[in-house]
Amino acid sequence: MKVSFQEGSAEERPGGMRRMRPILLTGCTASGKSAVAFELARQLGGEIVTVDSMQVYRGLDIGTAKPSPQERAEIRHHLLDVVSLDENFDAARFVELAWQAVRDIQGRGKIPILCGGTGLYFKAWLAGLGQSPKADAQLRAELEQIPLVELLNELKERDPATYAVIDRRNKRRIVRAVEVIRLTGRPFSAQRAVWGTERLVQYPFFGLLRETEDLRRRIDRRVDEMFANGLVEETMGLLKQGLERNRTAMQAIGYRQVVEYLRGLRSLEETIELVKVRTRQFAKRQMTWFRHQLPVEWMPVAAGATAAELAAAIARKHAEFESDLTGGRPAC
Repeated sequence: MKVSFQEGSAEERPGGMRRMRPILLTGCTASGKSAVAFELARQLGGEIVTVDSMQVYRGLDIGTAKPSPQERAEIRHHLLDVVSLDENFDAARFVELAWQAVRDIQGRGKIPILCGGTGLYFKAWLAGLGQSPKADAQLRAELEQIPLVELLNELKERDPATYAVIDRRNKRRIVRAVEVIRLTGRPFSAQRAVWGTERLVQYPFFGLLRETEDLRRRIDRRVDEMFANGLVEETMGLLKQGLERNRTAMQAIGYRQVVEYLRGLRSLEETIELVKVRTRQFAKRQMTWFRHQLPVEWMPVAAGATAAELAAAIARKHAEFESDLTGGRPAC
């Protein structure tokens, strides 16, 4: 059977060289995907393209678990620190920059490893952008004045599918969903359902799946480390740079709760516990979205498994994927 390759796949190049197909890796927050991607890049000679809507912002380091300077010096990472807090960033810009990075990595004979937890960015990169209408400034301004509970009631009535998976504390996303519904007369979920599926089978796409209690322990440990490493101090500095004026960045779990703590809304101890709860809730929403929207091959992860072991398992699966598509011919 003849295989037709899409842009960025392991296609033939002049001289018999082949560009290695990207590897995609996801999982909910704190699942360990970043560490696995790092080891995978080490083992296969790859570079990492970060698929994270918050790590694109300069200064959001501790709260987004951004790779350390040492890790970035050893393995090249793309799409980190792309914009400042006074700039906007969306899925369309991600797709543009991610393809640029993929072509650059492939052009240097390396394997692109797309890793992150922003499912919408993965979907947009795989299948193209949806057909949702552009923002309507007047309507959006009106919606932003409506209490959140009223917006949620409208969304629940007019688009139960989106209501079931959306972050019900993220007013920005809820406003956009209701805006699209009012502008088109159709559910927001239907707007995104028109995305093509022709690319979805072109790439090896893996996801890390941890047991609930294991993930809970990892989330709790990560949050404790973030606060111990200076999340409060980092947030104070970001407020001086305009954090509160960036509606996207202010939705990042951790920063939003620390800002509330700095305003005196709760104690530090209560804030840390709230961040843990919100992170667990976010992880659950991520998994729901991934399962319904992305063609992920889920890999159960034992609590004691190391990043190197998981990376080796993915590398083997990637080799099988390449072999199946090339009829066993080795990549040159």
